[in-house]
Amino acid sequence: MFQTFHPKYVVNTPYLFFTGKGGVGKTSTACATAVALADRGKKVLIVSTDPASNLQDVFDIEIGNQPIEVPYVPNLSACNIDPEESARQYREKVISPYRNALPESVVATMEEQLSGACTVEIAAFDEFSNLLTNQDLISQYDHILFDTAPTGHTLRLLQLPTAWSSFLEESTHGASCLGPLSGLGEKKQLYTSTVKALSDPNMTTLILVARPEPSSMLEAERASAELKEIGMENQVVIINGLLQSHVEDDPISKAFYDRQRKALADLPQRLKQVGMFSVPFVPFSLTGVDNLRKMFKSATYSAERSEVELSEAKLNSLQELIDDFAEKDMRIIFTMGKGGVGKTTMASAIAVGLAEKGLKVHLTTTDPAAHLEYTFQQKDAYRNLTISRLDPKKEVEAYKETVLSQNKDQLDEDALAYLEEDLNSPCTEEIAVFQAFADIVEKSKDEIVVIDTAPTGHTLLLLNSAESYHKEISRSKGTVSESVQNLLPKLRNPEETSVVIVTLPEATPVLEATRLRDDLKRASIEPVWWVINQSLYAQQTTDPILQSRADAEKVWIKRVSEEIAERTSIVPWQPEEKIGYDKMKDLINH
Repeated sequence: MFQTFHPKYVVNTPYLFFTGKGGVGKTSTACATAVALADRGKKVLIVSTDPASNLQDVFDIEIGNQPIEVPYVPNLSACNIDPEESARQYREKVISPYRNALPESVVATMEEQLSGACTVEIAAFDEFSNLLTNQDLISQYDHILFDTAPTGHTLRLLQLPTAWSSFLEESTHGASCLGPLSGLGEKKQLYTSTVKALSDPNMTTLILVARPEPSSMLEAERASAELKEIGMENQVVIINGLLQSHVEDDPISKAFYDRQRKALADLPQRLKQVGMFSVPFVPFSLTGVDNLRKMFKSATYSAERSEVELSEAKLNSLQELIDDFAEKDMRIIFTMGKGGVGKTTMASAIAVGLAEKGLKVHLTTTDPAAHLEYTFQQKDAYRNLTISRLDPKKEVEAYKETVLSQNKDQLDEDALAYLEEDLNSPCTEEIAVFQAFADIVEKSKDEIVVIDTAPTGHTLLLLNSAESYHKEISRSKGTVSESVQNLLPKLRNPEETSVVIVTLPEATPVLEATRLRDDLKRASIEPVWWVINQSLYAQQTTDPILQSRADAEKVWIKRVSEEIAERTSIVPWQPEEKIGYDKMKDLINH
């Protein structure tokens, strides 16, 4: 269907950036590419900018922030950039001048506003900008590969004119997203040069990694379009994990194969304009140099059996999770997780399960691709279930208009321009959507509210600290509604609210979900339930490739169910997409 990816046919630039949703195989693809290039005699450096990098797991060596040679792969070196440490350093640089000059509440708010994902993203960009401009380092390598590429959002932030003005250095109000740039003003020329290099097709190739699944390919399409807008035109797409054949008399194997082929048949239109390659679904874990060398080959290989033993008593059904919520009379339920793990489906199943118990339930989402209206076409016929979808774009525009109108008489022209740019950040979307969620909960006191796509712990802390901040800084008045003020204490009350973390039984989704849990704990929210979704281990298949992959899941299932989560529900991989109220009941009863 697509040509099998191999670096010797594709790689012709010194810089390669690998990007894609969590769990699509960015790191393994990047590592396998690095090994293949090194095996061809090229001098290669692979760099991870992920705070939870697993380069060391893939290569089975300790990797720090200085390049080290990878054993058994002549010509290959690797290093981990630690953007969290870099973020900590320039966060302190920005804040330290104000520690004794401003009230503690203001300083605390500035610290929180500089602790979010935007800050870490900019810090990562700062680190690899230094790499790309270090001529002594560049001269040593033919190719430098980056695992976790900059997003279009990061690059646009670096191009915002007001963010680089002298006003930014003088501002003390702290911004939800532009704040990170306030410590980097002296590096404008460095960043300009770096963005130019990223946009040069002779210098940089952007490699978009996706799975043969609708949500993953839609995300790749979005990223492709976003990055093209800021000049990164030299792109290729790798469809990772494509099952090459199937066992005809095994319904799971056939369904797995057919679902992938259908997803490819419905390939997003704009992705068809990008060079497409595929990497086969393999039965082994992509760790270790030997396995990485097999990745771009089409042959089938056997995998070693896992010796991991699981405690079945720790693995609950989805019905048991629903029963627990009903028994404890939970009023607010969030499903949280990275894109592609199935949190919208889990939110829908939980809502249906509770409604089937005779409880009044309201299900809402902000996911534009969730299609709740399609999934529940006969929603008027469901006595106990009501459904809504919040439009993030509308909520953001309404929020921005409110904030600007409230501050137009208090700020000068430069300050308003800065505030307007600040309001174009992802942090603004989180806060605006959270306020809309809060309004729904405020109006639904007699219903259980199930919310898909919840705010992060960073957002909760930001909103919470804003309460005291508003008393000090006049421009911030009114940006947090009364409903949000009422809801924050509810979210921290485990007798009213529960957060369900949804993940997949794979390395990256579990590691990212663990970071999400830590983020929530900072906001005094303790998730009890985790859902391990789309598990082949929980299915019955005779396909040797799928069997081996199911066996490889066990280490991550054990990590979640026996080391991380208080309670764990496991949901089998489904042969068909669950669409409709009755199909949700089937999922619960599986």
